Amino acid sequence: MSRPQDEFAEEGKEVFRNLTEVKKSQIVMPCHANHRQELSVGQLLKWMDSTACLSAERHAGCPCVTASVDDIHFEHTIGVGQVVNIKAKVNRAFNTSMEVGIVVNCEDLFSDSHWRVCQAFATFVTQRTTGGKVQLRPLVPRTQAEQVEHSLAAERRRMRLVHADIMKDLLTNRAFQQGQSCAKLAVPAERTQVESVELVLPPHANHQVNTFGGQIMAWMENVATIAASRLCNAHPTLRSIDMFHFRGPSQVGDRLVLKAIVNNAFKNSMEVGVCAEAYQGEEPLRHINSAFMIFEVCDRDGKPCTLPKIQPEPLEGRRRYQEAIARKKIRLDRKYIISCKQTEVPLSVPWDLSNQVYLSYNNVSALKMLATRNNWVLNSEKNKVSLYTLEQKQVLSFKIEFEADVPAERAFMVLSDLGKRVEWDPNYERCELIRRVDDDDFLYRVVTPSISNQGGMVQDFILLASRRPPCDSGDPYVIALRSVTLPTHPPTEGYNRGEVLCAGFSIMEVSNTVSKISYFNQASPEVLPYISTDIAGLSSSFYSTFCTCSTFLQDNRDNPNPKDQPPSSTLNSTLL
Repeated sequence: MSRPQDEFAEEGKEVFRNLTEVKKSQIVMPCHANHRQELSVGQLLKWMDSTACLSAERHAGCPCVTASVDDIHFEHTIGVGQVVNIKAKVNRAFNTSMEVGIVVNCEDLFSDSHWRVCQAFATFVTQRTTGGKVQLRPLVPRTQAEQVEHSLAAERRRMRLVHADIMKDLLTNRAFQQGQSCAKLAVPAERTQVESVELVLPPHANHQVNTFGGQIMAWMENVATIAASRLCNAHPTLRSIDMFHFRGPSQVGDRLVLKAIVNNAFKNSMEVGVCAEAYQGEEPLRHINSAFMIFEVCDRDGKPCTLPKIQPEPLEGRRRYQEAIARKKIRLDRKYIISCKQTEVPLSVPWDLSNQVYLSYNNVSALKMLATRNNWVLNSEKNKVSLYTLEQKQVLSFKIEFEADVPAERAFMVLSDLGKRVEWDPNYERCELIRRVDDDDFLYRVVTPSISNQGGMVQDFILLASRRPPCDSGDPYVIALRSVTLPTHPPTEGYNRGEVLCAGFSIMEVSNTVSKISYFNQASPEVLPYISTDIAGLSSSFYSTFCTCSTFLQDNRDNPNPKDQPPSSTLNSTLL
């Protein structure tokens, strides 16, 4: 492991090095490889876990253990003789847990080429020998990239907390259950069952005498690979691992019982469920961890092969079969909505309850990333209302910033109700609440005035509004907006359906009575005409609009209303 180096100079400037950053470089030897002379994923997981653990302990100043790991997708394999470069650093510290970001790259020493293998986010918690939890000190982000990850860590934590509820809701959805039948001519699932026992020895444990989380994952990967091979009678490749949680510790002397079975086989992939339980002597089994691993079988050209169907066992097997289908839906949603770069996500993604959490994450994270850009250019300023622009990859964004004599929390409550925006924004002719999804997410239909390049037709937008209060002191209040599509609200005759890629407010507390309000918008073709004359310097309508906004906030600063949130919609039943 490499230790943090001192700050060094480059062209006379100091370059900041994150003190929690830990690097590991390892050349892949034959003892690390499988039959294809590729690095075993189990070995890679051990290296990733130990590197991340050292990073977490650097920040905490005390022993740490792995609590959970988010989805991992392996983009490439690594061959014998190539170098694995792993970098881990703490993205954010919460009260007693912290998120560690892990990036794995591969290096070919002969061609001097580098490529990304995978990225992961692990949650670590502190562990005291005397018991009790350690209150972690906050982590202060220094660079723009760190500010982005620090901000997004709160959204990823939110998704982890609701992951089980998403699964439960999806499994109880009648529409999802329909049409999920098992194939008659299929391989019995019991044929793929694997059970193996491992004795935890000192080399398998960390400096706290607890079994390495990475070692447990490596053993689990081994039995999962055997189970997958029994279905396809070939050597499978592990493509991804679903989010998983460690439910309890394991120590030296434990016997670890590892069980694996193929839960479901799709056209080109299969899900293998793995369970790890521990015991000592005659004590009952303790559940340590469960994980779900996705395998493919590739032909000589590297293309996925068609897999045989699986016939699940009755009762529990049938439950696992259905849950595997639900997890596949969730994986697709997460990959389609979250993993894509912002420019790769379609403007209007179909909304439904099963992907709501991921759309909300994408909505908020896109605005947070836009807000942390540090190359905004001041376009014009009038009486402390500033208009900034940012052009990147042929996308023009604008930011309007001003201060209001209103507490930040109050400004957040008022601005998060889009129904009130018609009272101060002339570009909002009408705003209808379609659905209140929960306390933080709402669906609206917004009607805006006609513009010349749309033939005089008025425009409407279907928007998902996601709001977030600060996670810690120093965080802004966030109100994010993006377009979605709803089957109940198709484009209407007489209206041009517009689209919003990313827009919303970031509200920072300046003092107890003053807030700094920033409005952002990545200008789509339908939005740009409303602001183009301001950007060109031919108008200052932005100034009058946000002066009106400031006045509106001050008029409502002393009128708190417990029903300030948008009311429940009468249209909810039409979307269920």
